Amino acid sequence: MKRIFLTACALLATLSLSAQTARTEQLLKEWDFRRDHDLRATEGWQQVRVPHDWAIYGPFSRDHDLQRVAVVQNGEKVATEKTGRTGGLPYMGKGAYRTAVAIDKAEDARYILLFDGAMSEAQVLVNGQKVGYWPYGYNSFWCDATEAVKTGENCIEVMLENMPQSSRWYPGAGLYRKVRLITVPQIHVPVWGTQITTPYVGEEYASVTIKTELKGVPEKSPVTLHTKILDATGKAVAEKRDTRNLYYGMPFEQHLTIDCPKLWSPETPNLYTAETTVIYEDRAVDTYTTRFGVRTIELRADKGFFLNGQLRKFKGVCLHHDLGPLGAAINKAAIRRQLTILKDMGCDAIRTSHNMPAEELVELCDEMGFMMQLEPFDEWDVAKCQNGYHRFFTEWAEKDMVNMLRHYRNNASVVMWSVGNEVPTQWNEGGYKVASWLQSICHREEPTRPVTCGMDQFPRVLENGFAAQFDVAGFNYRVHFYERGYETLPQNLILGSETTSTVSSRGVYQFPVEERKGAIYPDHHSSSYDVECCSWSNLPDLDMAVNDDFPWLIGQFVWTGFDYLGEPSPYDTDAWPNHSSMFGIVDLASIPKDRYWLYRSIWNTDEETLHILPHWNWKGREGEVTPIFVYTSYPEAELFINGKSQGRRVKSKASNMERYRLMWKEVKYEPGEVRVVAYDAAGKAVAEKCIVTSGKGYQLHVEADRTVLDKSGEDLAYLTVSVVDKQGNPVPTESRSVKVTVKGAGKFRAMANGDPTSLEPFHQPQMKLFSGKLTAIVESGTEAGDVEVTVTAKGLKPATIRLRVE
Repeated sequence: MKRIFLTACALLATLSLSAQTARTEQLLKEWDFRRDHDLRATEGWQQVRVPHDWAIYGPFSRDHDLQRVAVVQNGEKVATEKTGRTGGLPYMGKGAYRTAVAIDKAEDARYILLFDGAMSEAQVLVNGQKVGYWPYGYNSFWCDATEAVKTGENCIEVMLENMPQSSRWYPGAGLYRKVRLITVPQIHVPVWGTQITTPYVGEEYASVTIKTELKGVPEKSPVTLHTKILDATGKAVAEKRDTRNLYYGMPFEQHLTIDCPKLWSPETPNLYTAETTVIYEDRAVDTYTTRFGVRTIELRADKGFFLNGQLRKFKGVCLHHDLGPLGAAINKAAIRRQLTILKDMGCDAIRTSHNMPAEELVELCDEMGFMMQLEPFDEWDVAKCQNGYHRFFTEWAEKDMVNMLRHYRNNASVVMWSVGNEVPTQWNEGGYKVASWLQSICHREEPTRPVTCGMDQFPRVLENGFAAQFDVAGFNYRVHFYERGYETLPQNLILGSETTSTVSSRGVYQFPVEERKGAIYPDHHSSSYDVECCSWSNLPDLDMAVNDDFPWLIGQFVWTGFDYLGEPSPYDTDAWPNHSSMFGIVDLASIPKDRYWLYRSIWNTDEETLHILPHWNWKGREGEVTPIFVYTSYPEAELFINGKSQGRRVKSKASNMERYRLMWKEVKYEPGEVRVVAYDAAGKAVAEKCIVTSGKGYQLHVEADRTVLDKSGEDLAYLTVSVVDKQGNPVPTESRSVKVTVKGAGKFRAMANGDPTSLEPFHQPQMKLFSGKLTAIVESGTEAGDVEVTVTAKGLKPATIRLRVE
């Protein structure tokens, strides 16, 4: 039903808040939206639910943000048309949101609006009065709206504007992260107002220091803090009550002790909660909770990175912020899905490239056990994009850094800060001064974590003082400079801050199979044999080898964990319809590519891996050379085709690829069965896997990652849809269009097939299969009940799956 505005601030969605001095927090979900800044308009508003990304609904177009540029950091000197660079989606332009909140204003209360992210150049108004402005769309910020709030209905309006050529990838658009209204008493702990450190950690006890900022306390007045530390079960493990006379700007410092602490690590992500009550004039006036973990982090020259005293190397990936077919709109279930896939691969670290993360991502990394490197900027004072962050850097960089550092300084998962990625400032003579300034902000605000920066201009940064500034030097690619960097830089440590950038399209195999840089083909796809990369990057095996061989290399962050919208290299120059990346280990539909199993075979040391590629449906290639690769955690395997042995292969150091892959390069295709038998180090056959040439598609098949959802109205199930023949074998070449119907206590949310050239809209319940698969996303409702999902396609038997919302 359409809502009509009778006045400028007519009620959109009334959220009743009683006048009270106790802290309350309200999510503001229901908003009205329009694609301009005409706040007085009575027509043209659309009801939306925040988080909301206005651009993800498309349509795709070559002309959206078509950029004619030379990418200098890639060595380009002549400007060319970069098609699909920002995803071919309409993120540019103006947008406005408004909602209404009913408030019974209390004289001793403060009213805070907290935005987790607003893309971008946000202007915030309450009852027509401007209460805040924040230009950087990736950062969290808050506005004190107290002076503008009144008793009764309060109109909250947000105006946003995204300039063209302001990004190198799809940034999303709108109020794409949470918005909260926080009511606090006059005396209160402000947003991000606690800082928890553990100056000593041992087996017998851990010392915990809590610094709490207080607002509204008269200077030199006594105030009491009563703090309890609770473990994961809610049991109090430490408690303290202190009274201080505070002076202006002084934090309230407390020291507590946890006996026999349970440490946080990726394998044991133990967490604690500090619950602090503020007492003034014998009255409890505010309560503030902070979740944290107990762990130690240390860099040792020549030796590496140590977590809780144990040497380990980062087995990390870089992640862009979009969630594929959901766009930039944050959804916790979608993030959990990504992290679950990465966890099974053996990944233990995330680099948030190249922007501040969503709060939900950091919280889940705390809970699920991922170390994090948080990174705020892709450019500083020198431009990469015509309308990029350089416009705001001088005035806003420190403010943005402070917000990020204070927001996430208590999160156990965060073990390192980065201050930038491949910034052009790195090759300037005075660039090291800017680097030093940004690092000093980190050290001032949060001194317990090391600082890095992703650099790619070698050898320049080794010679101009830039790389020497950081606690650890971050090398983006340029593996051939690692040893020189180690020998010449004072840190005597190197981090692979961004590595590999191998490109592939899931289920697509190009012939002949050969290592190539910048390869392009008429079908606009890259080979899933994992032998192709960009001119400035390399294959995974090289990064694996140097991590195994160099003790002073503290690990790597692979570009990227998942495909993302925009940057469709190598099809980035006048190569429409490509509009999403091909770098991902997992595709845009959250379906793993072959490369996933290569990483899993090395990184997941708890479970076996045995994976065969390519598929074995090659009609028309009979008798032609069709190499078979095996990615396995075992050292040796034997290949059989239709029962005939093709020989055994053993991993060796003859080449980087032979070190991590088993390859039969001269196999000729014949339909039938491919069988691999794996052997352990003693030569014993311990595992076996088969793939077969399938028949014609007969029936659709659907599998859900979860069958029980919560009734939040936001929980998601990811359904993988594929085709099988009459014998139940998958048909990897199917491309028929599939329709999805959802009935009951849920609804269709989005679809994706992982094809970087597909222009089909994500929000329509029909899409073609790509390499025999696609993903449909179903969202829970707000009432308990059953959900029935049916998938149909012309000429195939349908499939149905049932989910439960509770």
